[in-house]
Amino acid sequence: MVKIGFRIWILIILLIIGALFIINWQSFSGNIVIKEVQPNSTASEQGIIAGEIIKEINGHSINSIEDYAEALAYLPEAVPILDNETNISNESNISIGGPREKIIIITDKSEYIFLANSNLGITVSEIPKTRIKTGLDLRGGARALVEPERPLDANEMAGLLETVRYRLNVYGLIDVNIREISDLTGNRYMMVELAGATPRELQDLISKQGKFEAKIGNKTVFVGGQKDITFVCRNDASCAYIEQCSEIEGGEICRFNFEIHLSEHAAKKHAEITSRLKEDIGDKVGYLNETLDLFLDDILVDTLLIDVSLKGQETTRVAISGSGTGTTRVEAYEAAQDNMKKLQTILITGSLPFKLNIVKLDSVSPLLGKEFTKNVFIVALAVFLAVCLIIYLRYRRFILFLPVIITLVSEVILVLAIAAIINWNLDLPSIAGIIAALGTGVDDQIIMIDEMRVSRQYSAKQRIKRAFFIIFVAYATTALALLPLWSAGAGLLRGFVVTTLLGITVGVFITRPAFAEILRKITKD
Repeated sequence: MVKIGFRIWILIILLIIGALFIINWQSFSGNIVIKEVQPNSTASEQGIIAGEIIKEINGHSINSIEDYAEALAYLPEAVPILDNETNISNESNISIGGPREKIIIITDKSEYIFLANSNLGITVSEIPKTRIKTGLDLRGGARALVEPERPLDANEMAGLLETVRYRLNVYGLIDVNIREISDLTGNRYMMVELAGATPRELQDLISKQGKFEAKIGNKTVFVGGQKDITFVCRNDASCAYIEQCSEIEGGEICRFNFEIHLSEHAAKKHAEITSRLKEDIGDKVGYLNETLDLFLDDILVDTLLIDVSLKGQETTRVAISGSGTGTTRVEAYEAAQDNMKKLQTILITGSLPFKLNIVKLDSVSPLLGKEFTKNVFIVALAVFLAVCLIIYLRYRRFILFLPVIITLVSEVILVLAIAAIINWNLDLPSIAGIIAALGTGVDDQIIMIDEMRVSRQYSAKQRIKRAFFIIFVAYATTALALLPLWSAGAGLLRGFVVTTLLGITVGVFITRPAFAEILRKITKD
């Protein structure tokens, strides 16, 4: 019986741990997880929370997105309902409603029974089969390389990252990756990646400073941010809603309305400015002779009349309104909701501390990302088979060929496990780095095999030392050559650097010593 050395045992243990880690054991308890529950929705009222795994809906087993969609298809559809009753402005209101049906949802936590239609107010996704995170290249989305208007120091950049991250989180975006990167000359940039987003959405959120001002005449009453605004109503139909919809030339328009609370300082400023105004004696009797004008990035977005009762009053409650347009009423309704959400976000977060310029804007569709993934697997398989063929043709001994292939597979498993542990997103450069590391690994193993076969004037221990001297020199040279790539291309090649370093480090310190011990056993030295 062949005695297994401790290095081989260490490799085997690490491989088992790595293989188990990259498997997401949660997927065995179900496949569809609730990612988000909309506030004030039917699901929220029933106590359903994000993170629960859906097992059944009305007796239909839920194992995929298709199963979930099919289960909802049996429920009444949530459609826009138009209220055609005449109101003061002779315009129509719009709401979302429809018939309701008894729904029984069974999750891994509890069972919920309630009445609803297909608009449950939850967002679901399939649970990943592994813990490996894929980058934007493979899952689709938008990426922006952003440069501040002037060079920033470390503290200023940290503040900018925090503000942008807060803004995107307030807006409700998920799968957001924001980080600082720099180039070889020391210029600092911000990299923003949004999975599933479009370039236009990303550009709207970060390319504009988002400066909000409310003015009476040419005097500023309040601005966006916590200094002047203490509360912004969101996700509450009692104080944030689509007010009315009506026809316009070429389509429809819907107006939104939501409430904000001003700070004591802003309320006093409002009282001071309005105390000097007079009552309008023209068409707008009952209102002051100046309006409250709302500006976003110095562009007028809305004008509000000021009731005479507010003259000189330190009011802290202000209603903000705006609109959205579309070719249909549903499109206008959705546009109004989106515009309201953006304005609420800017009022909460305030303007960005610095103006930003988008240097590079990329977009990858989810379908194209799947095609990339497919092509990468095909290329990786082709490379693996080519390496196998070359090694076999060189030695023509299965006993030498098999350990090399096992070592290659071991390195891939360990690199993927470490990438999962450090939450590194695997993009195309990262996968290229893994392939490059495997090529280096094959070179090292060929050196070890040749040293064991050719240098017979030395003992087996000496031959291994000679081989490892060459391997360590090559490792140090490769590692030093990779370091400048960390900042090259404004950090876009970091994935290649990380996975290549991981691969060659795992090889030199884990798999090569184990391979040397296996080689010593099979060559009987």
